[in-house]
Amino acid sequence: MELTRTFDLLERYKELFPMNDALSGKQDGAWVKYSAQDYINYSNYISCGLLALGYKKGDKIATILNSRPEWNFIDMGLSQIGIVHVPIYPTIGTEEYEYILNHSEVKAVFISNKLIWNKIKPIVNLVSTIQKIYSLSEIEELESWSVVLEKGKENYDKFINKVNSIKDSITPDEMISIIYTSGTTGNPKGVMLSHNNIVSNFISTSKAHILGYGHRTLSFLPLCHIYERMMNYHFQYKGIAIYYAESLGTITADIKDVKPNIFNTVPRLLEKIYDGIIGKGKNLPYIKKIIFFWAVRLGLKYQLNKKHRIWYNFKLKIARKLVFSKWKEALGVEDLIITSGGAALQERLARIFWAAGIDVIEGYGLTETSPVISVNSHTPLICKFGTVGKILENVQVKIDDDGEILSKGPNLMLGYYKEPELTNEVIDSDGWFHTGDIGHIDSEGFLKITDRKKEMFKTSAGKYIAPQVIENKFKESFFIEQLMVIGENEKFASALISPNFPFLHDWCSKHKIQFRDNCDLISLPEVNSRFQKEVNKFNSVLGEHEKIKRFRLVCEEWNSQSGELSQTQKLKRNVVSEKYAVIINEIYQHDKKQKPNGIIPKTVSGIKNGFKNGIDTIIKNVPKI
Repeated sequence: MELTRTFDLLERYKELFPMNDALSGKQDGAWVKYSAQDYINYSNYISCGLLALGYKKGDKIATILNSRPEWNFIDMGLSQIGIVHVPIYPTIGTEEYEYILNHSEVKAVFISNKLIWNKIKPIVNLVSTIQKIYSLSEIEELESWSVVLEKGKENYDKFINKVNSIKDSITPDEMISIIYTSGTTGNPKGVMLSHNNIVSNFISTSKAHILGYGHRTLSFLPLCHIYERMMNYHFQYKGIAIYYAESLGTITADIKDVKPNIFNTVPRLLEKIYDGIIGKGKNLPYIKKIIFFWAVRLGLKYQLNKKHRIWYNFKLKIARKLVFSKWKEALGVEDLIITSGGAALQERLARIFWAAGIDVIEGYGLTETSPVISVNSHTPLICKFGTVGKILENVQVKIDDDGEILSKGPNLMLGYYKEPELTNEVIDSDGWFHTGDIGHIDSEGFLKITDRKKEMFKTSAGKYIAPQVIENKFKESFFIEQLMVIGENEKFASALISPNFPFLHDWCSKHKIQFRDNCDLISLPEVNSRFQKEVNKFNSVLGEHEKIKRFRLVCEEWNSQSGELSQTQKLKRNVVSEKYAVIINEIYQHDKKQKPNGIIPKTVSGIKNGFKNGIDTIIKNVPKI
């Protein structure tokens, strides 16, 4: 059958995938499975229920939900009757909720639980268009989403023909969703996406691997983000059973339950898992530690699409048996493909995971491109470390004179909602979308991203600095959790460093260094001396103008909840610059002597990232060698 709109996936299920576990989620620790027919029925009930309640095509309805099967019922229920879905992160602040809900003019909101209700309750009365809020969990003040379902069941015969009529009237180019980008500056922009934008993307990306009917995936990234959402449709298109993790803290247990064949992640999670495993390796007994790091060094030499020498393959076989098998055992899987997106993946991580038998394929795109522009392919193996793969078959890319990546194709957004001027700023008169990313296409056709155009800056000597390249290099250090390079219009580059505090605490314990708290810790001379060694090591591979001449440690962990990182774990440079303005000014007071590194006034500590508990559990589960 021809598939041109997202809800056509339901008919595809009926024809090709009579599954008992099309969608599954956990309730009270037990998996609740929904068949393909359940999925179709619930989606129809939502459509009929909303029509019975007076909602109509063209209305906008928001969801503030964690990833779960019900997200799909609502999503499909909305799209079938032409209601525009506005998915919103459950973790943003009250001001951002107020802006998005007002700007999008939503008529109703579906929320997960009381935690979200407590966040939006103060601003609901400030959004004049909202008529009703439905909750998936029981909240005394709100109507349950079951009201919509029951209305749909009661009025099914009355409205199902109207649902089908509206479906028939919807064209592939009609808007299906407005997705507000988390952004790094200013108010978020509402990206308008059509059925065709998303459908063209999940069909094209489906060719990157051969998994399909009979395989499973575990979903734990937010479905409100276009990357996970598009892949959610991608898995449905291929007939892959989708299991939604109970929470970020239960990822390890859920992986062992589900034994997924594929899942999506962001580089930060892979970095944390790797750093944790390496940290555990450092605590092994002497002989086992030698074997462990021999295997790691061997893995970092792994190459794709090239025949290794017989001796290397022999050693890798031993390393996989003695060491890397324990990594896979910790994840609870035998064969696994991981798709990585949302930010740049360090090349060394791709190498080591492939060497361990865990295949990581990286892609690239933006919310505005629905999202994928290019991707490495697992089958056939068209993959290259350090790149984001080859351009999708129906997408065009060219590199502008200044190195910026330009793209056009059926995946390109309709524009920014209510922002024609902003739309015209990024889509030129020839239809090319200016991504804001700097990169190049190599001789083999692989796209490589080198930096963000807006984030590149010049020193006062006129030398360009690409901060992301430097930051990714420094984050290879076990001591460094996050780092931001600064120095625009200054004589030299400097950096603010948020340490990897768990690792730093262990290091202090081994060296019998005492401290009261993290703010006391970063002021200690021996700690700053150790970080200086790390800075010197990475400076040795940088150009003279790129070297970090001064740095300061901060006593906070940066994350999305405390505001330094976006929802997709990208640095919010303006936020960090403003938060540490006093420190930055101190660094560049050239008329004064340089002060000792690392002394920072105490500020409010950030809330730890939600991934932490899940990652810690994975690391703890790594069996001994």
